[in-house]
Amino acid sequence: MGVKLLALADEVVESLYSPLILKRCADVELVLSCGDLPYYYLEYVVSMLNVPLFYVHGNHDTVEYTYTGAVRSEPGGGTNVHGRVVVYRGFAVAGLEGSIRYRPWGEYQYTDSEMWANALWLAPALLRYRVVAGRPIDVLLTHAPPFMVHDGRDPSHVGFKAFLWLMRVFKPRLLVHGHRHVYNPFEVTVTQYESTTVINAYPYKLLDTNAEGVVISC
Repeated sequence: MGVKLLALADEVVESLYSPLILKRCADVELVLSCGDLPYYYLEYVVSMLNVPLFYVHGNHDTVEYTYTGAVRSEPGGGTNVHGRVVVYRGFAVAGLEGSIRYRPWGEYQYTDSEMWANALWLAPALLRYRVVAGRPIDVLLTHAPPFMVHDGRDPSHVGFKAFLWLMRVFKPRLLVHGHRHVYNPFEVTVTQYESTTVINAYPYKLLDTNAEGVVISC
């Protein structure tokens, strides 16, 4: 089962935060957020496109204050897929939030061992979906990249080894992540790891999963 996706990560794209989104993304059926984005931006995008939002938190996500002074920690109307499998029109998405822990007080940060625990918590849901549906999930949505795939060598951008295990064992069609800001047009942002296509969504990618394979544009 395939749908047309808009994947977002880490930075507000002005052309998407405007009526131009209706022209650029008219046929999008589902929005995926990899985190580190303002909740008002995500709400604007999905309200303009009138489609669902699946998201995970990034390490810079925090609370926002509305004009009434209310405090919120989630985008309105979205579905947080961290630690579970959520299915939309037969299209299955699972999620794991956060980045590698690089400071002791950081929210949505995990040590490698803690992320292994998160991955093992998610594993039964991935197995259950595969048994019931007869196929792997479509997308593993993460904030951080896998270890040694699109990650960095600085302490805050090292990827997670647990993601490599999840791809080897459960074979999601796509792993879509953010966290790494890519400014060099020659830097690799799409990599095949065994059966999974790994995509850095920064700052956005349009993904057509109806095609044979995946068609990626931005």
